Amino acid sequence: YFICHFIKKGGAMNNNHALNDKTAIVTGASSGIGLATARTLARAGAAVFLAGRTAEPMEKEKSALEAEGHRVFVLATDLRRPENVHALVDQAVAETGRLDIMVNNAGVEYPATLLGGNPEHWQTMLETNVLALAVGCQAAVRAMRSCEAQGHIVNISSVTAQRNATGMYGATKHAVNVLSATLREELEHDTIRVVNVMPGATSTNFARHFPPTFSERLTKAAGIAMDRTEEGHLPEAALEQLAQKMKQNLCSPEDVARTILFAITQPIEVNIADVVVRPPVSVATWSRR
Repeated sequence: YFICHFIKKGGAMNNNHALNDKTAIVTGASSGIGLATARTLARAGAAVFLAGRTAEPMEKEKSALEAEGHRVFVLATDLRRPENVHALVDQAVAETGRLDIMVNNAGVEYPATLLGGNPEHWQTMLETNVLALAVGCQAAVRAMRSCEAQGHIVNISSVTAQRNATGMYGATKHAVNVLSATLREELEHDTIRVVNVMPGATSTNFARHFPPTFSERLTKAAGIAMDRTEEGHLPEAALEQLAQKMKQNLCSPEDVARTILFAITQPIEVNIADVVVRPPVSVATWSRR
């Protein structure tokens, strides 16, 4: 188990050149863990492809990282369509000649009881959290084998996969754990490693699909004022305050990103299989990506 407190104390190596000459793809890179991971991998030397549904934050990050001298590409796309996932991997290989790291981070949650859930929401979660990830794994393995990479596939699951009775979202994350374990077994004699990362409560915009009462309860506990944006997000300022005031209860996206960097910079003979990243004090009812 890699705990956020450990990471914050320097448990992850800071190596600005660890990923030189490598190519990485990060899905769900418009915000949160995906955006932080893309930034971390770029600063470690990788050419990074950011993929997500919202172009503006990715383009903004691209400009900032390019100003630092890093190679960054952006593709705004709907990864629920398998052909779009394949196009993303093909673009990375066409631009750089290789693929070394695939971070399947794209995910969505619509909290609801099973009896009260919306089947359209279930379909979106299954297509995003499970199908897109499985297609991403498949496409990445083909690309990595084609360039004989010592590669890493990183699947972002959730601590909800460690518990029963976590609804449809939890079911999709249980599926991610099963897919990761299956792929790891299939690649046992290959030079590609599979890292399954299970974040706990993290200060991302996980409140996007949550009812106002949840956001109000969370921000009240932190002692901060909160007004949701028109899109239903927590404002950036509120997220920053939340992250600062609830460090004992919430990881930051950067904590997860540094853990990913640690896992993928180990020798290929080292197989880091399942990693839990959670805050020092776990709040079970808030333990969502």
